[in-house]
Order: sequence, then C-alpha cells, then structure tokens
Amino acid sequence: MAVKIQSIQENSSAHRAGILPGEILVAINGHEIYDVLDYRFYETNQHLELSLHNEKGEGRTVSIRKRQYDSIGLEFSSYLMDEKHTCRNKCVFCFIDQMPKGMRDTLYFKDDDERLSFLFGNYVTLTNLTEREVERMIEMKISPINISVHTTNPELRVKMMGNRFAGRVLDILPRLAEAGIRINCQCVLCPEINDGEELRRTLSDLEELMPALESVSLVPVGITKYREGLTKLRPYTKEEAAATIDLIDSFGDRFVQEYGARTVYAADEFYLKAERPIPPPAFYEEFSQLESGVGSLACLQEEFGLAWEDAVEYGEVPEFPQPRTVTLATGMAACDFIRGLLDDIGKTCHNLTCQVIGIRNDFFGETITVAGLVTGTDLIAQLKGKPLGDTLLIPSVMLRHQGDVFLDDISIEEVSRALQVPVVAVNNDGQQLLDAVFGRDLFCQNQS
Repeated sequence: MAVKIQSIQENSSAHRAGILPGEILVAINGHEIYDVLDYRFYETNQHLELSLHNEKGEGRTVSIRKRQYDSIGLEFSSYLMDEKHTCRNKCVFCFIDQMPKGMRDTLYFKDDDERLSFLFGNYVTLTNLTEREVERMIEMKISPINISVHTTNPELRVKMMGNRFAGRVLDILPRLAEAGIRINCQCVLCPEINDGEELRRTLSDLEELMPALESVSLVPVGITKYREGLTKLRPYTKEEAAATIDLIDSFGDRFVQEYGARTVYAADEFYLKAERPIPPPAFYEEFSQLESGVGSLACLQEEFGLAWEDAVEYGEVPEFPQPRTVTLATGMAACDFIRGLLDDIGKTCHNLTCQVIGIRNDFFGETITVAGLVTGTDLIAQLKGKPLGDTLLIPSVMLRHQGDVFLDDISIEEVSRALQVPVVAVNNDGQQLLDAVFGRDLFCQNQS
C-alpha cells in the first residue's frame, strides 16, 4: 500500500527536504503507510526515513530531522488518505434503510470506519476490521474507541446485523481492553429482540471489560413509516420503556458502588417514553454520552436554570416595553419538557409570551418523535398560518452540521419566508436558549 502526495506545505520539513507533489509515500522508518493513522503515528518520530516512489516507480529515500510532534508538511487528496470504510452490515434496525428515496446522496452513505471513531467519535461495529487493523489499534493505542455493540450474544448479533462476522466482536473487545484502550459502547435496543434478558447478558458481558469500559448508552430503535420489506419491528410501549430503565439502572447503581461510576445509561428517549422525570445532572456524571442522546435534557435544564438565576441575580432580565412572543418548535418527545423550562420565564417577564409547539413527524412517520429528524416540510405544513410571534426558535439539531438545511434539503431561509417570521437555530445550550428567548441572539444563528 502507498499514498500519493498532493502538495507540500511551504517552508515545511518536507519542502526543505525536496519532496515533490505527485511522489508516492511508501513507508516511514520501514513501516508501510496505508492511511492517516499510520502517517500521523510514525510522523511523530524525530528522525524519519521516508521511502518514496515517483510516478515511474523509481524509488528514493529522504531523511528528515525535526522536533518530535512537528508536522512533516505533506498534504494528501483526502483527510483519511484513502476511501472511507463503508458498512458491510444489514442491521435490522438501520435507520438509513428506512429513509425515503430521493434525498441527498450523503444521507445514504453508511460509514463503519475505526479511524473516524478515533478522530471524530463515530461509532463502529468492528465487523469489517482485518487482523492487521486490530493489531494496529492495539500497537498505536488508539483510544478511546466507540463501538456499536447492540448485543454480546454472538448468534443474536449475527442475526441482528446481517453479517456472519458480527459475532467476533467478543474476541476483539477483550483484546482492546487488555491493551488499555478505553471503550465506549452503544446498543440500539429493539423490543423483544435484544432487551430484557438479552440486555442483562450484554451488560454483564461488558462489565468484564472494566476498567477499560468507560460508558454504555442504551437507545431505543427508531422506526419510520418506510419499512416495507424490512424486518418487522415496533416502538417501545410506556411499560416496556419503564422496565428497560429499571434494568439499566440496576446495573448503573451497582457499578457506582463497585467501580465508582455509573457507566451505563438509558437514553433520554426512554425516560420520555416512560413518562418519567429526567434524572438530575449529577446522575450523568461527566455526560460522556451526550452525542447518543444521554443526559442532553438534564444538561440543558441545568444550564438554562443557572442562566436564568444569573440573569435575575445580576439584573440582566430585559424589560419588554412592547409585547414579545417567542415560539419554539421541537419534536413531540421533548415538547412537554421544553414547555416546562420556558413556563416560568413567560410568567415572570412582563410582556413576554413563550409558546412551545410539538411538530408531528409526517415526513418519516409519527413514531419518530425526536427533534433531530424534524424536516422543513413538516415545520412549514404545521406552522403556516399560526400566530408565531416575533421569532421562531428551533433546535439546531434539525439542521445539518453546516447549519443551513434540514434533512429534506429545505433551507432555514425557505422556512423563514414561508412562515413570515425570523427563524433562530439554537444549540443544546441553556444560556443560548435564554438569550434567544430574550432576543439576544449573539450566539445563535439568525435567519430572516
């Protein structure tokens, strides 16, 4: 394996050594270079011997001396220096398989790349790793690694993931733990498949990874209306969600006693489905699974409460000489929770009215209730003609990372024009939410 050098940073070590764009980087200090992990790991040495080939296949060696963590200065055509590793599984719960046709191509790409797990926190299944890649993770101590486990029953994992290699995760996990690699796990739970006693088995097996096991998030399966031809699945009932929380918390309570950390957490969705209060912030300790929807509501509640207390204490609650009405649109699941946050503000501030509207997900189906999957189409259809007041607030998770369009490619500007109201996208941050309610949108994205 080798990678082509696209360009050289000016005045870098590589530039001074005479390395040329178009040359092929074959090895560093005798170690073959396959991708960005190899390059970044071996680049940290102070004395480097680079094996290069030109386009004719003629080889040469270039010596470089530098400070240990300085970059050589080589640039490649892609960040990973090769193609992303795609998912080879056919999981029964895969959300991408449940999306309608005709959406943008990037939404249908399934990555399962251990490098993206280390670099960006993506979750991987480990099903497409070669033995070389496993050994490399151990040698380089790539840590932490985020792993989609789902179940530790080998036969069930093969069945759920539609991959005959899925069961080998039980062989890889202990090797990573023994090497001192920190592990975060996620399990998508499906009623009557990998919950109940299967979940008890999974959590018991994962406990064997302690102390390398840092966190485990348990999230309910998301089910859209586009499941024709797919495995029959259903959402959790209120009673099943409550029973699942109880099982997870029984492990968490014991882990606190035995290991000093809760480690295993049910996603916020389970509490909303079970109609149970969200646990206090201290329950979530370091909020290690926020990206999986674990503790995000508790974090928002705490931050919002502190921001409101500070505003009152320091006299920063604005007066509104003219009536101001703010509407916040969110997914159905968290609607009542958000309404509870804003109620006191609206009652306290003269001339300020806060209303919260839950958006039914007609695009993906009513069983999808999270804010992150609300589309521009549904916002326009359900809010058009309603008195929305001075500003419409939406959670920023409704938009892609660039903050410009919804999942259905409708832009935030289009929604604003259709509803004839400024639209402000607010991060999951209590201070930003309070600022947006007050009209101080310094930290928010405002589109009119």
